[in-house]
Amino acid sequence: MYKDLNLADVRAFTVIAEQGSFTLAADQLACSRSHLSKQLTQLESYLGVTLITRTTRAQRLTDQGEFFYERCQHALDVVEQAVAQTVDNAQNLQGNININCVGGYIGEEVVTRLVNDFMSAQPNISINLDFSSQRVDLVLDHFDLVFRMGELEDSGLVARKLMDINNCTLAAPGYLEQKGKPLHPKALNEHSCIIGTVNHWSFQQKEDAKQKTDVAITGKFRCKNGRVMKSSALAGQGIVRLPEIYCIDELSKGELVHVFDDWMIPATPLYLLYNKDKFQPARLREFISFTTAHFNDYV
Repeated sequence: MYKDLNLADVRAFTVIAEQGSFTLAADQLACSRSHLSKQLTQLESYLGVTLITRTTRAQRLTDQGEFFYERCQHALDVVEQAVAQTVDNAQNLQGNININCVGGYIGEEVVTRLVNDFMSAQPNISINLDFSSQRVDLVLDHFDLVFRMGELEDSGLVARKLMDINNCTLAAPGYLEQKGKPLHPKALNEHSCIIGTVNHWSFQQKEDAKQKTDVAITGKFRCKNGRVMKSSALAGQGIVRLPEIYCIDELSKGELVHVFDDWMIPATPLYLLYNKDKFQPARLREFISFTTAHFNDYV
């Protein structure tokens, strides 16, 4: 109902009512008196109500005009406040950012420290950091940004590559002493592997990336948490595939060792994803700029 109401005509009416004069209202709106008169006539015709009684020498609001003016003025004030607040929130460094992120060391250590420093630098920005493991949809799941590992589908999103994550195949020295060290990835079929989300491990030769092999692995322990998988490997439960960044300390101390000398797992890219938006709020532009400039400082 009233879907064809012209809000410009309503705005013109409120200014005429405020100024008490077509001449003053025309000056304020930077238009002609005849144009204002036409707008008022259109509005009255649409409503089927006389809003302003006018003669060549005077004008006054009718009872219906007084009622309509009071309510329209309040409504227009609310709209102006909404516009001002919307523009203010978009242009100033304030408001909330919803982020979905991979878990494990990358999310819990690297991204968390980056977010803490960003919030310290921008105290008027709040962040909701979500570690849901399922692949989210930025629009449907109400996220502004996503930190995502792995090759990307052609989703139409903007993808800013942050780093390549080196993966490795590891085991505790005690496990290899007991079970033997496999010389080829295919020999993993004879070992107990600690399984995360990937059931097939892909390898390529270090000296010849064209030489590749894919292995369906089995094991008694399965978990999607990298810290838990590392703990299981340290306990001698089997061979694990993890990002090397998860295990720097354990590798330096010799608590975990590389299983293969001649084979490697291809690196996994890490991206910051967000929707294309030419009117992107300042808070998102600032976070994206901060992240792309400083991410490697936290690795």
